[in-house]
Order: sequence, then C-alpha cells, then structure tokens
Amino acid sequence: MCGRFTLGAPPEVISMCFDISTDSFQYLPAFNIAPTQDVLTIRKMDDRRKVSVMRWGLIPFWAKEAKIGNKMINARSETVIENKVFKTAFHKRRCLILADSFYEWVRASKSKQPIRILLASEKPFAFAGIWESWKDPNQPDSQPVESCSIITTRANALIDPIHDRMPVILSQELESDWLDIDNTDTGLLREILIPFDPGLMKCYPVSQAVNSTKNQGEDLIAPLIQHSLFDSA
Repeated sequence: MCGRFTLGAPPEVISMCFDISTDSFQYLPAFNIAPTQDVLTIRKMDDRRKVSVMRWGLIPFWAKEAKIGNKMINARSETVIENKVFKTAFHKRRCLILADSFYEWVRASKSKQPIRILLASEKPFAFAGIWESWKDPNQPDSQPVESCSIITTRANALIDPIHDRMPVILSQELESDWLDIDNTDTGLLREILIPFDPGLMKCYPVSQAVNSTKNQGEDLIAPLIQHSLFDSA
C-alpha cells in the first residue's frame, strides 16, 4: 500500500521532470503527505498537461458523504478495472500523482520503523493515479471536490522485506500512455501497472517522528545513522 509520501523537490525541478511550466502551479514542499491532504497531480486535457491540486482519497461520484474517500487512498492494480468504486475513473480519469519518495513501516523490536523509499537518482516521479469529481448532494451550491487514489501493485525485491505491496511508479516513457484517455487497451494498461525496477530505487530508515502527521519538516527525510536494520547493507 501507500499511506504516506513526500514531494520536497523545488518547483523548477518538478517542472523539468514533468514537462510543465512553473507558472502553472503553486507548491510548498511537503515531507509527510497523509490521506485527505492536498496532492499535486497532472492530467491530460486538450492535448496538454494540466497541473491540479486534489484531495488524496478518492470520493466516488455517487457517494453521499465525502468521508468515504478516507478509505479510498489506494486502488489495487489486480482489481481496479472491475471494482465499482474505481472502474469508471480507471477508464476515463487517469492522472499522475507527483512524489519524490514514500514511507513504509517495518517491524523492529517492539515498534515499527519508518523507511523512506525513493529513486536512486533522487528525482521526483509519478504514481499511477485515478481521480473523480464529487459534489456534495446535501449542499447543492458547494464547489465540486476533485480527489484521487494511488494504484498499488505487488512489491519488488527491494520493498518486499518491508511490505508486500508498493505504489505503481511510472517511468517517464509510460506517463504519456497512462494519461492518454483515448488509450482503451485494457491489456496494455494492465502491463503498465507492474512493480518498478528495484535496481533503480533505494531506501533507508528515518526518524519515527514521521509517524505523526503533525510533523512536517525536511528533517523527516534525514537517514538514521548506523541503524541495525541496515548495518549490513
């Protein structure tokens, strides 16, 4: 699964990595992004990439209350095409969810140790995402809420000792295929939703301060020195 991630890269780096203009978005670095918080996304609209801020936790268009989205932060790649919550978004509303690392927790002694997972290059990357637009049926004059979910798949060799699942990370070559809503080839789309190459990733333990969403500083991503989990690495 993916329940916490970061996007701390400078806007100019994000702009370069995703072929978007720095004028098209406002962004503050975030080092402990949690469900229901705003995330930076990219959609393809009018043959151009459009940057949008969405709520993390997909609210189905038919939902009576927004809180259902609190449990819809991830969609499993194996069932996303058939799942009634996600299938329409999968076919019609795909997006990139921007990040530069994510956290998972591994059992260590009597507690759980947070691990930061990122690309070996330390560059920003995109999760495969889906999105929906929802309007509160109890408040007809309210603005629509756009929300999203991260698609997950089985863990690769790097992450498997930590957790049995991981978010789908898209290579730059596959981002356009994922964003192309005219692409209705279910088989091809399924082939995109696979574990990322573990040889292009790395991970290390970080402070347990990341366990609390109240903590948001850049110090959260600093590696723990000589931690027993990785002393032999």
